[in-house]
Order: sequence, then C-alpha cells, then structure tokens
Amino acid sequence: MHKLVVLYSEPADPDHFREYYVTTHLPLVMKMPGLLAWRYSFDVAATNGETPYFAIFEGDFADAAAMAAARSSPQGQRVAADVANYATGGAVVIHYPVQDGTG
Repeated sequence: MHKLVVLYSEPADPDHFREYYVTTHLPLVMKMPGLLAWRYSFDVAATNGETPYFAIFEGDFADAAAMAAARSSPQGQRVAADVANYATGGAVVIHYPVQDGTG
C-alpha cells in the first residue's frame, strides 16, 4: 500500500475552500485511476498547541508506481491544476509506503 497525503494550510476564505473542495475538487479526485480509497477532514487538531493545517486528504494506492501513474494521468493533472482554485493557503503533498503493524 502507498499513501498520498495532502496537508492544507489555512485558506483566505475557509467557506469557499470547504464548498469548492467538496463539490468540485473531490469529484475530480475520485476519477484518478488506481485510487483505492480516500478520506479527508476539515477538523484537523494538534495534540499540543495550534495545528498548522486547516484540512487533510489521504489517498491509498496499491504501490508507488500506481500513485505516480495516477498523478501523471490526465485526471491527476486536472486534480493538481485545480488546487490553485481553493487552496490559497498552500498545500504540502507527501507520500510514503505503508507498513502494516499488529497490536
């Protein structure tokens, strides 16, 4: 499993961000090939102090190659180009292989 995470800083207009993200951006994301699962939240909290992030997105792919293919696809390019339409505070994109654990 390979995870793609997007951390969004506080936008200039939080209401616009939320509305646009849910009604326009996420439908684009759902069209990315190879995306196995996704989730997001506008309720990001820090364990100590104030969080530097307004929202978070997580996407799951089978592996790094599947994620790279999705991001370079026409659908992935549309998703990347769309970020400027709502994320005025900027976004940090990270990805990593997920190691399973047991408790």
